[in-house]
Amino acid sequence: MSMIDATDPAAIAALTAVVAPRLAAWLPATPLVTSAWLGGQHGAQVVAKLENLQPTGSFKVRGAFARLLNLTPDERTAGVVTASSGNHGAAVAYAAQALGLAATVVVPVGVAAAKLAGMQRCGADVRLVGDDSHDAEVAARALADATGRVYVSPYNDPWVIAGQGSLAHELLAQSAPLDLVIIAVGGGGLIAGVAATLRARWPGVTIIGAQPAASAVMYHSLAAGRIVGHTAAPTLSDGTAGGVDEDSITLPLCQRLVDAIVCVDEHEIAAALRYGIADLRVVAEGAAGVALAAAARPGSIPRGSRAAVVICGGNIDLPRLAAVLAG
Repeated sequence: MSMIDATDPAAIAALTAVVAPRLAAWLPATPLVTSAWLGGQHGAQVVAKLENLQPTGSFKVRGAFARLLNLTPDERTAGVVTASSGNHGAAVAYAAQALGLAATVVVPVGVAAAKLAGMQRCGADVRLVGDDSHDAEVAARALADATGRVYVSPYNDPWVIAGQGSLAHELLAQSAPLDLVIIAVGGGGLIAGVAATLRARWPGVTIIGAQPAASAVMYHSLAAGRIVGHTAAPTLSDGTAGGVDEDSITLPLCQRLVDAIVCVDEHEIAAALRYGIADLRVVAEGAAGVALAAAARPGSIPRGSRAAVVICGGNIDLPRLAAVLAG
């Protein structure tokens, strides 16, 4: 595909239309299920998109396949480098193994054990560096530059964003037009890809992002009009925690596509995870709990509307899950 303006939602939607059929050969569509809990609370029709049922337990595998399928023959031979708090690394490791490529994944020292194990099972060379995903990204980019390999960004890449947008292609096929979609936000790749694709078909859909108040870089960046550093505290939502590249194409996309970002606290996230298990019969990770918590707030979903919440992943360590269930 010729060079595109990666900050143009129409261009991302067009790229997603190219990517989605390719991914269908590797990834089955994930289910869309009704949430009796949220629907009853708001007097609305609310569905949940179960990305926790992806092969790696997270939506990230969409973007990983999209990027790796677009490598040149020489790039495939050299292999790839990436950085991740866990889910993106597992996704790149899984896609690389499926496509016969070598992958090195740089992760922060505190990465969840379940996510680390997933990367290692796929044969990736896993290296622990730094305290958060931003530290890992800096180290991974340096390694890619030094070895001449492609760095696969978790979010700052049009192919990755288009891959995440394939989720919206499935929503378009699975659902009548939606009034509202709620999505957890870290670097912004998922919400940008989904929003660009949905708006191309459903121009009136409202797109709401959700972040943990403890680590809400995109929220503060949208308020400032530029990527800003923000001190992060520990959060159940490790999949969305950390910084964002200063030149990230996701900021202008979010500026144009996201109607608002809601910040939720740790008690809300934990409660939402418990309700999610009881209501949807699925185990979700903290990032998915962020979206559920935003959806659970009074008034968040208009009465009589049709809404969707993305359950972005289900990779949560057993000790953390046990603590959440204990309340």
